Amino acid sequence: MTVKLFDRVALIGIGLIGSSLARVLRRDSPGTAIVACARRAETLDAVRRLGIADEATDNPAAAVAGADLVVVATPLSAYAEIGARIAPALADGAIVTDVGSVKGAAIQALQPLLPSRVHFVPGHPVAGTEHSGPESGFAELFRDRWCILTPTPETAPEAVAKITALWQLAGMRVVTMVAEHHDKVLAVTSHLPHLIAYTIVGTATELGSDLQSEVVAYSAGGFRDFTRIAASDPVMWRDIFLANREAMLELLQRFSEDLTALQRAIRRGDGDTLHEWFTRTRAIRRSIIEAKQA
Repeated sequence: MTVKLFDRVALIGIGLIGSSLARVLRRDSPGTAIVACARRAETLDAVRRLGIADEATDNPAAAVAGADLVVVATPLSAYAEIGARIAPALADGAIVTDVGSVKGAAIQALQPLLPSRVHFVPGHPVAGTEHSGPESGFAELFRDRWCILTPTPETAPEAVAKITALWQLAGMRVVTMVAEHHDKVLAVTSHLPHLIAYTIVGTATELGSDLQSEVVAYSAGGFRDFTRIAASDPVMWRDIFLANREAMLELLQRFSEDLTALQRAIRRGDGDTLHEWFTRTRAIRRSIIEAKQA
């Protein structure tokens, strides 16, 4: 079954998330015209080669002209520039949404720049891989994952409903929450794990050359998982850590305290403490499996 939620969609940024959404629209809303916008000529060439958009341009203002939906899918550090460039060209009644991982920063960067004649629905499809670029996208990326919308008090309910329908079309389960709460939740579920992965893999690169080569050759599942996470887009994650710094710093303090407690237990040979900790945390994995998020 096909639907047509929007006539013309402008995707500002056509990496993993943007190109996956383009593929969803191609599959399920063939009547929707898709415009892809990217800075690099190589990216635009890839979009044309893959056939995932009807038009491709490096001009954000040109991309949004006549669009009834604009999706900002770039690193957070580009939001303010993009907002300034697209604002004069936005059509009356258009919906602007985004896919950024830090909603407080997204709202702060975009909302003051957008004219009152458009609707702003901040969003975060919680899905991804370590790959980037238009070639990495696939329509099933969003299937059975959560999309969190963080509308502001000014956001029109009908605009929220349309963005909800868009992500449901992609197979997502959609919820709404306050931006500040979203940022605290994602600091735990996504941002801290990535920071830990970058740290552990970075530590491995500081080892002596002989030991480092053996770490690579004999990588066990745990280290392989860390390297997969640490292979994620460095620009995107730099922006996330800086944009969500308050939640991250608070969480890192708590993590540091817990790590110190485990360090003390190991030093003292306190097996009971370690066993109790590991038993308690094992239950989290089971709950994730039961929630079908594994």
